[in-house]
Amino acid sequence: MSKSRENSILFSPIRIGSIEIPNRFVRSATHEFMAEPDGTPTDRLPCLFETLAEGEVGLIITGHAYVHPLGKASPGQTGVYDDRFVEALRPIPRAVHAHPPAKIFLQIAHAGRQTKPRIAGGTPVSPSPVYDPSVKLEPRELSGEEIRALIADFVAAARRAKEAGFDGVQLHVAHGYLLSSFISPHANRRTDEWGGSPENRARMAVEIVRRVKETNGRDFPLIVKLNSADFLATGLQVEDAIDVARRLEAAGVDGIEVSGGMAESGRGSVWTGLRAEEDEGYFVASAARIKAAVGVPVFGLGGNRTFAVMERFVAEGKVDLISMSRPFIREPFLVKKFREGVVAKSECISCNKCFNPRGLSCAEMRKAKA
Repeated sequence: MSKSRENSILFSPIRIGSIEIPNRFVRSATHEFMAEPDGTPTDRLPCLFETLAEGEVGLIITGHAYVHPLGKASPGQTGVYDDRFVEALRPIPRAVHAHPPAKIFLQIAHAGRQTKPRIAGGTPVSPSPVYDPSVKLEPRELSGEEIRALIADFVAAARRAKEAGFDGVQLHVAHGYLLSSFISPHANRRTDEWGGSPENRARMAVEIVRRVKETNGRDFPLIVKLNSADFLATGLQVEDAIDVARRLEAAGVDGIEVSGGMAESGRGSVWTGLRAEEDEGYFVASAARIKAAVGVPVFGLGGNRTFAVMERFVAEGKVDLISMSRPFIREPFLVKKFREGVVAKSECISCNKCFNPRGLSCAEMRKAKA
């Protein structure tokens, strides 16, 4: 007979800012490929997130929603760059809130240099015109005036998320996208107030955090997804990330999800292939270093699959919450199965075939239905 794990630390609540998350499990932001060409979410998105809420995922973070048309990274991506999206987004938090106490945050982002003109409708932009071999083009350098306008775009996107009913927002400062490229010494080679020193490179993200808090109020949670390293010799290193984390906390951030990698390095955040239990949580070591430097909750991710391993990460104080992406694509009811003691490990094999332009779905499950 299965044995309930309800007394595990992974099923204890935790506060992120003003709200309580019922357990330590987080659906990490994952591009769903479920929006219309203009960014309007389709009916498939509320259904996807409602299923995760039914499956007892404590905090659900949506895939990246772009704050400006030039910031679109991929086909089928959700938009949040105009007030008309407020009404279009409402069904998503409404669906999740039908299954309390699950919470949902909207991730807001800008692709920066990691997109193509045919997707974004114009030349990609970046802090500096550094050629990106992953998309085979040199982006256009943003002017100071354009940077200030983009800060306002992020703030407006966060306001729309609140008006649409989301419980909070996550600012995407990872994976080589725009805000990540600003904190990266490889992509940001500016010599003005937006580049050079660690303080200047973090300025854009810090300013967004401050202004979102001013606009939405201190009680509306704001977390960040932060790169711990770019995996480039000239890029962001974990020591830089710790400095950025401290600055973001001082600006008012309520939590930090630690990730890593960027397209140019050829080593992104979603590593293919299963790992031994001792190698799960490949960003947790960096997350633990950041957690030691800040006082807000820190999320650990990177190939988490085994309940006992995840439990140990939290019990030992390395991280406060456990983020997963691909396991929830295969098993949206995984958290409930963990709680009931039905399974000890996710069935996900990390094949990465779930990232389907027709809509996010597990390849093995698609095969079974065929």
